[in-house]
Amino acid sequence: MATPDSHALAAPLADGAPIRLRPLAAWAPFGWLRAGWRDVQRAWGVALFYGLSFWAMAQVLAWVFKASPEYTMSIASGCLLVGPFLAMGLYDTSRRLERGQSPDLGQSITCWDKQLGSMGMLVFVLIVLELLWGRASLVVFAVFFNTGMPSTTGVLQAVFSLQNWEFLLAYTVVGGIFAAVVFGSTVVALPLMLDRGTDALTAAITSFKVVTSQPGVLLLWAVLITALVAAALVVPWQLPLVVVGPWLGCATWHAYRASVEPIDAQPAALEEGC
Repeated sequence: MATPDSHALAAPLADGAPIRLRPLAAWAPFGWLRAGWRDVQRAWGVALFYGLSFWAMAQVLAWVFKASPEYTMSIASGCLLVGPFLAMGLYDTSRRLERGQSPDLGQSITCWDKQLGSMGMLVFVLIVLELLWGRASLVVFAVFFNTGMPSTTGVLQAVFSLQNWEFLLAYTVVGGIFAAVVFGSTVVALPLMLDRGTDALTAAITSFKVVTSQPGVLLLWAVLITALVAAALVVPWQLPLVVVGPWLGCATWHAYRASVEPIDAQPAALEEGC
């Protein structure tokens, strides 16, 4: 019989080894952040490159939202195309440090080349979800603004005004549902694809398994991610993103490591369960 602390998935890897999940301590996300911060310090040059990349994406989005808000969704879709590739580079950096190897910016930039097909499928799904999210948001605006779509200033006033609590509630619920789907399908998907070469479907299913098997821990992780990103965005020019971006990227690698049993540890776990 299998041990209660390990959960085998139905879908095996290409080499036949099943993906097995690990139990997580309630406060494990704080440990992931500590480990991620150590990686940032040890690979500060690589981290700076990716941090500046995330910061530049945020600046472009902010400028487009202010100048031409109708193009915001298009630019956001472009960021979704680039974002996973940047994140994959950070996962590769943490993996190299874990193996005792030196950080390598060139290697991190091209680490996804063997997973291009799987990454393309995952990115396509993310873009579809983002477009659906955008359409749902337009519906919410249409319901609560019967005089037409508000301007950029009107949107900000609507979002931050407690007088529009019904709009705030509906917008939060709709956005929360889509955010939960995106988070659930990607929380360990990209690190798993990089580490084991899994296809996009298996990686997404594994992510959902991680979230649904231990929702409290992963909810805490989602809250910490949201809080750190939000804190970075409220600072003028969003400069903290230069640090927060790579920090969360490296921490996500450790979240994956803590959540999924390594291949070399699986035979022993299987033997214990016999």
